[in-house]
Amino acid sequence: MLSRGCGASRRDRADGSKLVAMTLPPSTTTPVSAATPAALRIIRDEHAALRAVLHSLQLMVERGPGDDPEGFFGVLRSMLFYIDEYPERRHHPRESNFLFPRVLQRAAWAMPVISRLEQDHVHGERDVRELQHLLAGWELVGGSRRLPLAQAVHRYVSFYLEHMRLEETQVLPLAQQYLGEDEWAELAEVFGANQDPMTGLHPREPVYDRLFTQIVMRAPAPIGLG
Repeated sequence: MLSRGCGASRRDRADGSKLVAMTLPPSTTTPVSAATPAALRIIRDEHAALRAVLHSLQLMVERGPGDDPEGFFGVLRSMLFYIDEYPERRHHPRESNFLFPRVLQRAAWAMPVISRLEQDHVHGERDVRELQHLLAGWELVGGSRRLPLAQAVHRYVSFYLEHMRLEETQVLPLAQQYLGEDEWAELAEVFGANQDPMTGLHPREPVYDRLFTQIVMRAPAPIGLG
C-alpha cells in the first residue's frame, strides 16, 4: 500500500535500478539488544518468520507432491494465504503508513530507497496472487504447469529477500538512530497489533488455527515439521 507521502515518481517506477544507485550511504543492521525498541524487534521477528516460510515454500515446490498431492497442494495454498494475509495485508501497510513517513521526516535523503520499498509492496500484492493462480494451474491442469510456478517462486523469493535486506540495512538503522521514544511507543502499539503467530511469540487467533496448524505440521523446516 502506498502512503501519499512516500510514493515513487513514474520515472522512478520505470527504472528501479536508479533508486538503488541513489540510496543513502551504506550502513549495517544494528544488533538487537535489550535497548532495541519493541517495534524494531517485532519487525525483525516478522521478517525472520517470513524468510522461514519462503525457504520452506521454495523447498516444497522443488520436492514436488510425491505420493500425497492433496496434502502437498493444501500446504502450499496455506503458505501463500499466510503471506497474503499477514505480510502483505498487515505488515506492509504498517510500514507504509507509519514507519516510513516517520523516517522520512527525520532523514529525507532516504526517499529513493523508501520509494523503491513502497513499489515493492505494490508488486508483492500482485505477485502473491499470481503465485496462487499458478499453483492452481499445477494442481488442476497437471505437471506441465509445474515449471512456471517453480520459476515464479524462485523470482518471488529472491525479490522478497532483497526487499527485506534493504529495509534492514537502510531503513531500520535510520529509524533506530533518529526516532524518539514517543514515536517508538506508537510504532510498538501499531506493529504489536499484527500478532503474527509464525513468529512463535503470539497465540494463534482461533479463526486461523487450522491454517497455521497445517503449515507447521506439514511444511518442511525451518518453518514446519514435515
